Amino acid sequence: MDHDAMDLTEARYELVISVDARRSGECDDVDKQRMRERIYRVLEAAFTHAKVARDAVHMEDRGDGVLLSVVGRIAVTRLLGLWMVEVHENLRDENRGLLVPLGLRVGMHVGPVRHDGRGISGRAVDLACRLADSPLARRLLDAERADLVLVTSQSLYEDVVSSGGKFIEPAHYSSARLELKEGEVTAWFHLPGRPAPEIPTAAPAAPDTDRADDLDDVRGADDVENAPGADHVEDARGVDGEDRADGPGTHYTVHGDMSQHSDNVYQQPVHIGRITGDAGRRKG
Repeated sequence: MDHDAMDLTEARYELVISVDARRSGECDDVDKQRMRERIYRVLEAAFTHAKVARDAVHMEDRGDGVLLSVVGRIAVTRLLGLWMVEVHENLRDENRGLLVPLGLRVGMHVGPVRHDGRGISGRAVDLACRLADSPLARRLLDAERADLVLVTSQSLYEDVVSSGGKFIEPAHYSSARLELKEGEVTAWFHLPGRPAPEIPTAAPAAPDTDRADDLDDVRGADDVENAPGADHVEDARGVDGEDRADGPGTHYTVHGDMSQHSDNVYQQPVHIGRITGDAGRRKG
């Protein structure tokens, strides 16, 4: 596609997908290369099975992940539904027999995207990346012993997910408030093939050594009241305004970019979609 003339002056509404790998900072150079190969196999096979043409997808390498945007002619429901099912199944296939399974965090948002010779940019891109990189997305992978978590923006949930569709189950999403550098947002979290996740209470954890300089502060609902400078942070509340200790309304405060990891024990999750190989069996 030749969009050179308009790319520098016009933004196009596209679905932005940010994909990050769990605990990539712990990989040595050889393992990181294998991890990257697995990520691309998972994503590209999912596009093929979901019948999304390769020329409809912009893809940028991020070292430990991939940044993508999908043109507006491709239905967002296909990416949220069938494509996510295929990503989940492909990831399960890749993880069979691995001592340290690959875990992925996927952030999605639809908004104006600008293209140039170096890639894509815009607030929609920033938000999708922040959702995938949020501490809560990291915690859910570990707390739920999952291999994949999807995080969507509030607008994407309201405009697309809430209406349902093939392989889209809005009741299997849970919401939480996140305070990002750009301000406070509501995000919706989904673990493919599982019921709505229980949102854990935020708690400090050891920062990723790759991004320790970016870590400022993370507080959970229990820490807000007594924390220094807490007068600028709201109490944890649900989307309906009711106070809750945890659950869909848990409030996460994050100042600046941060990454955190904790040990994970892998367990095969319940899944939906196509079944390949020994997908139905669980390893000890």
